[in-house]
Amino acid sequence: MKFKSFFIVTLLSVLAVSCNDDITDIGAGIQLPGDTIIVDARSFDLTSENYWVESIYSRPDSFLLGTFVDNISNTGTTYADIFAQFMPPVDFEYPAGSKGDSIKLFMYYYSWFGDKYSPMQVNVYEMNRGNIFNYSQAYSSNIKPDDYVDPANKVLLGSRIFTAKDAVIPRSDTTAIAFNLSSDFVKRFSDNMLPRVFNDNESDTENNVTKFHKLFNGMYITTDFGSASMIYVRSIVMRYYFSYKYFAPGDTVPTVVKTYVNYSASPEVRQVNRFQQPKKAEVKSYYDNKPEINLISSPANIYTKIKIPLEQIKNSISTPGRKLIINSATLRIDATDVKDTTLAQPLAKNLLLVEKSKYEEFFRKRLLPTDTTAIVASVSYELDEDDTSKYNFYYSFDMAKLISTKFKNNPNITGDIEMILVPVSLTYNGSNSIIEIKHQNTMSTTKIYSGSHPDPEKRMKLKMVYSGF
Repeated sequence: MKFKSFFIVTLLSVLAVSCNDDITDIGAGIQLPGDTIIVDARSFDLTSENYWVESIYSRPDSFLLGTFVDNISNTGTTYADIFAQFMPPVDFEYPAGSKGDSIKLFMYYYSWFGDKYSPMQVNVYEMNRGNIFNYSQAYSSNIKPDDYVDPANKVLLGSRIFTAKDAVIPRSDTTAIAFNLSSDFVKRFSDNMLPRVFNDNESDTENNVTKFHKLFNGMYITTDFGSASMIYVRSIVMRYYFSYKYFAPGDTVPTVVKTYVNYSASPEVRQVNRFQQPKKAEVKSYYDNKPEINLISSPANIYTKIKIPLEQIKNSISTPGRKLIINSATLRIDATDVKDTTLAQPLAKNLLLVEKSKYEEFFRKRLLPTDTTAIVASVSYELDEDDTSKYNFYYSFDMAKLISTKFKNNPNITGDIEMILVPVSLTYNGSNSIIEIKHQNTMSTTKIYSGSHPDPEKRMKLKMVYSGF
């Protein structure tokens, strides 16, 4: 009995010490001498449903290109194509008498998804509508090609059939596909570009980079056939080959110099990855009959919406006359039906849990996660208790600060709060702090146990530990 009493006193001491200024106090009760201290734990069932996404804001680090029909996870068909502006070589001047010889477009990629031997045909069109991207504007992934490529006067610059395994540059860290662009385009490009020197001074209305984009709007890169592979394009370069002559001192015959200069789809200009999922109605019908699971699928496909019953939680854990401390509040999202086949879509590496009302603003303004509106979790795993040859994958969200803040700001809170699970890509600085969050634009599908799962052990829950002093 003495040991038990000592254990309880020690536990309460630890809880009291661990409650710092970051944990919100609710209420203003004063603990009187002899009052007992409440320590309790509760779980709350949550409501969840699939959330169908029309588009995302496209700010890609890499580009997805191709078509994939998902017959394993049944998430439909994904089409991905690319709009790209190019950066001219700033302050570069072509030697006198230069003549354009040819132009090649190179797409460099590290990896692919799907069947690496499945052929795809890629077509490259000129963006000839006169519409150019504004670097500071956010563009959605469902932009219309007809706004940038005249459907009645399409200009095909190049085309090629290849497989993801094909490589032009035999290196272990990258592959590349080259497209020979049309001779007509070479002539038009030479006539417009060779006499000009471009710089990045926006006040120079005749020779700045914006002027270049007005002369050459960019390229629309899309696929014609193929349905089993997609490539992750790391960078795109348009290489302009030209030649010129010069006389070395004492020479009577000119020397012909053949060289090239690169026009890159670089971070200094805008690119947009376009995504389509034309089978969403069929996918929705299929998963409406499977309420026990929810989906999180990228790019721009399906997320999961969760309702947190704040009013129910507040009423259930209230401690009249005492200060309420939320010691922990953990939302664990368990993945299921994890596939490890070559053509199976991988789990999302990182998920963002964000308030539905703040979702649009978060990505449009490129905000960072906070404990009070948006929380990030990375995939974790553990050995299965019943089968040690199997791993269970899950995401764990610390909800304590968010719920405490909601209670503090609204003591008479009612109803629920809706939140969305979004697959994201993260950028870190040298101190391992997150400095940027983007919508994930790579292929992934994560199936999770829903709030309606019939097994209470698997059902989505919020687990809390709280105390009253």
